[in-house]
Amino acid sequence: MEPSPAATLAAPVSFASRVQGALMGGALGDSFGYLVEADDVAAIRARFGSAGLLDLSQAPGPVHFSAATQLGLYTVDALVEALEWANDGTAADETAILWLAYLRWLSTQGVTPSANAPSPQPRWIDAQEALRHRRGADTACLSGLASGEMGTRGRPVNPGAKGSGSLCRSAPFGLVPHIPAEAVYTLSSNGAALTHGHALALQPTAAFSWLIHQLAVEALPLRAAAVSMRKRAGAETAASADLLDGLDVALELSTAAAREPAELSSALGTGADAGEALAIALYAVLVTEAAASSPVEHFLTAIRIAANLDGASSSTASVAGNILGALYGEDCLPQAWLSLSETPGLIRSMGQQLLKVTGSED
Repeated sequence: MEPSPAATLAAPVSFASRVQGALMGGALGDSFGYLVEADDVAAIRARFGSAGLLDLSQAPGPVHFSAATQLGLYTVDALVEALEWANDGTAADETAILWLAYLRWLSTQGVTPSANAPSPQPRWIDAQEALRHRRGADTACLSGLASGEMGTRGRPVNPGAKGSGSLCRSAPFGLVPHIPAEAVYTLSSNGAALTHGHALALQPTAAFSWLIHQLAVEALPLRAAAVSMRKRAGAETAASADLLDGLDVALELSTAAAREPAELSSALGTGADAGEALAIALYAVLVTEAAASSPVEHFLTAIRIAANLDGASSSTASVAGNILGALYGEDCLPQAWLSLSETPGLIRSMGQQLLKVTGSED
């Protein structure tokens, strides 16, 4: 397949830019989708006109990201801590460090976990005011962490939980260099099991982190990375048929003209579970690639499709933003949106910490 005009015109992308782009792209997509998170397409069009929500400047007040970005940044912080231990020559349980980080996030939400939960030591991120607000937190994230039990794939705390809460926080796993993609997949799956136990959360979450790794670390083209993700998802023991079907439909539909929201919901769902959210985001970034004349145009058109639907708009738009940021780096981020975004300096600081601890600074 011929590369898209956007990919052809894009300058060579550094790994550092891909890391920052993935984190900020996810936050921008999340903020955009969060504006209409509670609305179906009819309500979105009633508020913003027949074309739907088109620009972050249409926000009725200050722009905010949701718990998806909050938890994504806590994932970064946990990875930084684990890598700090490793760099000092000390072995550490990465999943336990993730759990402690998420427990610290839980305290910022005003939730006290069960008395049997450990009391993690505070870190710099915990004092950041922008992260201390309750904004659309996934119920399974709250209940799983509040239980005080460390969920595992073998003993999940929420065995029926399949929402997108684990998916949206898991792009950072794919941004760790110098480790195999299979290690990324396992780490992401283990991290998802801390709060979500259903296969339709565990497998899409791990597949998503694999996709980000293929884009950011392996620097594969978008469709090649998507095909690689589908292949890895299909190799999973007891692979979810629903996930595989959704990815197959997304890959197939994305080769034709963009569908109307109602058609898209009929074909891919509404993002009610992590598998649907991943498939919708994948479709949005693929179907808009060929016609995009620049990385910014690709970002804008994809995020609009991902958000203007009958479903979990912040989740689907956040994941789409992560994907495009990992693909293009910071070149795809609309400057006008960055000027409206919430605490871009905080997000960049977290990205810089990850780059520093992995020895990947420019």
